[in-house]
Amino acid sequence: MTNRHFVFIEGSSRRDGNSAALASKAREHLPEGATSEWLNLADLPLADFEDPRGPEGASQVYPDGNEGVLLAATLRATDLVLVSPLYWYTVSAPMKRYLDYWSGWLNITGLRFRRQMAGRTLWGVTVGHADDPGQADGLATSLKFSADYMAMRWGGLLYGIGDRPGDVLRDTAALRAAETWFSAALVGAE
Repeated sequence: MTNRHFVFIEGSSRRDGNSAALASKAREHLPEGATSEWLNLADLPLADFEDPRGPEGASQVYPDGNEGVLLAATLRATDLVLVSPLYWYTVSAPMKRYLDYWSGWLNITGLRFRRQMAGRTLWGVTVGHADDPGQADGLATSLKFSADYMAMRWGGLLYGIGDRPGDVLRDTAALRAAETWFSAALVGAE
């Protein structure tokens, strides 16, 4: 099996929030030999996405700055883990903005972003305040459809319960699930 590289992209408006805490617990239990890196969208802010395509379908050039950093990290991932609190039944605004930039990356001359992402695995980690994981169905569906469109595998959504900072660390079911979250899917991917 090829070594896995997990890239965690955190998109919270709160530092050290519950979603990051749950994802960190899962990160402690990566399969043997796997490597990882963590990027916080608060450290790499993106402007609102503006579609660069004109009537002729003009393409883009490879970006620099924060966008270039995020694109390069995304392309390094065998496993891309999107970490976002559950805001109004979907991902946070910074995470949505990051995903919007994928639209531009699809049009970068020579990049073939979609082809490069095919076969990789997309994961989600979120925390909501309710003891009802169904409230995260919109978030999960959005990420799963994104994975499907990109011909990526959908690893699933790790859901925890918490409202105030640190609450998720009392969600024993979510913490137990985090211990095997990534390794279980890797066995099936071999």
